[in-house]
Amino acid sequence: MVAVVDSNNLSIPNLNTNGNESRVGYKRSVSRSNSGYVSSVMGECCISCTTFNILAPIYKRLDHQNQSLRESDVRDSWFNRNQTILDWLICERSSVICLQERLGNAGYNTFSLARTNNRGDGLLTALHRDYFNVLNYRELLFNDFGDRVAQLVHVESVVPFFQNQRGGQQEILIVNTHLLFPHDSSLSVVRLHQVYKILQYLELYQTENKLNHIPIILCGDWNGSKRGHVYKFLRSQGFVSSYDIAHQYTDGDADAHKWVSHRNHRGNICGVDFIWLRNPNQSRKPLKASWAEAVFSIIKCQLQKASLAENDAFAFFKADNNGDVITHSAFCEALRQVNLAGLPYGLSFQETDDLWAQADVDGNGVVNYEEFKQRMWNLSCSAQIENNCNDNMEDSKDCSEKEILGFAVKDAFLFPSEVEKGNWPENYSLSDHAPLSVVFSPVRMQSSS
Repeated sequence: MVAVVDSNNLSIPNLNTNGNESRVGYKRSVSRSNSGYVSSVMGECCISCTTFNILAPIYKRLDHQNQSLRESDVRDSWFNRNQTILDWLICERSSVICLQERLGNAGYNTFSLARTNNRGDGLLTALHRDYFNVLNYRELLFNDFGDRVAQLVHVESVVPFFQNQRGGQQEILIVNTHLLFPHDSSLSVVRLHQVYKILQYLELYQTENKLNHIPIILCGDWNGSKRGHVYKFLRSQGFVSSYDIAHQYTDGDADAHKWVSHRNHRGNICGVDFIWLRNPNQSRKPLKASWAEAVFSIIKCQLQKASLAENDAFAFFKADNNGDVITHSAFCEALRQVNLAGLPYGLSFQETDDLWAQADVDGNGVVNYEEFKQRMWNLSCSAQIENNCNDNMEDSKDCSEKEILGFAVKDAFLFPSEVEKGNWPENYSLSDHAPLSVVFSPVRMQSSS
């Protein structure tokens, strides 16, 4: 759901953790301005974005003693919760709202996409036509083990963010997705693969449409925490977690559990809902190399869980080969043994060859011990790109560089507030996820390309 809004500390309807309406002054909630497009936080032109997995009624359990009884069996229960969620979203009035496990609309122009194979839930991205023009809409069907999907919306602002902005309206790419739930560790590569497909498609779309300098926002339920492979993969591709930027949290373990956004059906609480931002001036690694590092990181984790050190891991890949090198056939067999290949949801032949090309540095057809250490074991993907999305942004012009537009993260917040402290309130009933909202401020920046 998309609308441009004005934050002016008005007292508006809000909801407590039970979903009941109350009148509160909430400075970070937003409401539409009378003048139309202009929106502000502390007097600055801003847009806001909310992502929320609302928990489809076919998955919501109503009775712990009777696990087969779902909310979809009790229409009144779902109707009341659905209305409460819609009331909350309308009160919040973010510029962009991406919903997971939700099909339907609340009076806005919407794009809905069901999961494949009639799974019964899907995605919804809705945009308010008065404030954003939709230039293109694409659907990504992964056709994989989890029947997951993604949406890509290419939008432009109705009017420029800056009065003297050159080039007219600002264009943005927005992605909404819901990755596979990690039922066991062998499915880590499936979620990684889903993200890889999204990034490949984004690269292709930008190339075909000559979009070299455009900010990208990724929204959704990523079903993985800050310590996971997906998080590190996206960081290596120049994306930053908007919530962590706003609260000055690092990528380190010390900040990994400062906040949560989900309590799963096992009772575990974790932070899995993210709004990712990549500004057009953000540096990043080549996608294929970054993908290979992420897959090798999964392999390393699995081998370390099996108590294999570096030398043992090399011997595992080398198998029965008499020489002190890894052959292509032994490499493929090792991938099968760690359940990354040879399964319906495993790596394709082309992806296996791409991994091999990254490992075989000199291209002589084998991987020696030094190549193994450099490309497969002592991975560089853990050296994350700095959280500098709010840095290197200039209001002044440099005639030797091109001026482009990106976003700074002004604020980010989760509802209910307890989850921001790493706690899950027992009386929260909107969903098993907390909605995440982020406020972005447009900024000028420089690009030499």
